Amino acid sequence: MKTRVISDDLLRGGREASLTRWKEHRGRYVDWCTVGFCILGALLVGITVLAIASMASAELANPAHLLEVATSSEVVGSILLTFAAGANAVLLLALFGTPLAYVLARARPSRFKGVVESIVDIPLILPHTVAGLLVYLLFMRRGWLGAPLSDIGLAFEDAYPGTVVAMLFVASPFYVNTVREGFEKVPVHLENVARTLGAGTFTTFRTVTLPLSLRHIYSGAVLAWGRAIGEFAGVVMIAYYPFIISTLIYYSFTTDGIQTSRSIGFAVILVSFGVFYLLRRMTRFVGRYDDRV
Repeated sequence: MKTRVISDDLLRGGREASLTRWKEHRGRYVDWCTVGFCILGALLVGITVLAIASMASAELANPAHLLEVATSSEVVGSILLTFAAGANAVLLLALFGTPLAYVLARARPSRFKGVVESIVDIPLILPHTVAGLLVYLLFMRRGWLGAPLSDIGLAFEDAYPGTVVAMLFVASPFYVNTVREGFEKVPVHLENVARTLGAGTFTTFRTVTLPLSLRHIYSGAVLAWGRAIGEFAGVVMIAYYPFIISTLIYYSFTTDGIQTSRSIGFAVILVSFGVFYLLRRMTRFVGRYDDRV
């Protein structure tokens, strides 16, 4: 039996010919699956675009009023307060939620683990008013945690700490679940190798697991922050004052009418879009080398 030897030049010529034919026909080729997906996705995005466009058309018709409202000290201060409270909530989630996410990711399936995961997900399924009621009953001046903390001077009712704990409560599932998925994607054998080299559990977590999950931690923090700053009912029941931006919009709507509240809302949309666009762009620089590993 004769064996046919194919030279590298022949293989290279075949690849070049295939590439040439693909370039010639790609202009006529239509990927209908991708086109269909784009159309379906565009319908979902289109709802948001139309909603923003309807508000923008009304606001841009009177830019002087929009500028006056958007640059007022009350609106600027409320936006900064909202973003700061959300950031504080995320910092607390990073401190307490990251260890919880790691334990859930490495624990073996069991009934107890399922119960804990269900408890973590409770803020996702509760109506916002119920979430606010839970936070209020726990942190009010006569609550189980509010009473002893009030004795040492830490008040939550109509105070900044109340805003933070309400945001933390509603945003916790977004952070914990996202970070847990990141930890689950880190191969366990990499941690075992580190331990065989003499690293302890915390050293292994700090030098192996945490860097490889950095992108998920960042995404979880962004999602949790967005959820926190968008909360209304949970916050208003424990801390109506000081005004976060959602409370200010509701107050303006009930006192000054649609025009002022619409201007505040449009200003918030512009600021939020700019901030989250930058945060999403930064995702490509977070953990990119670790992801390649």
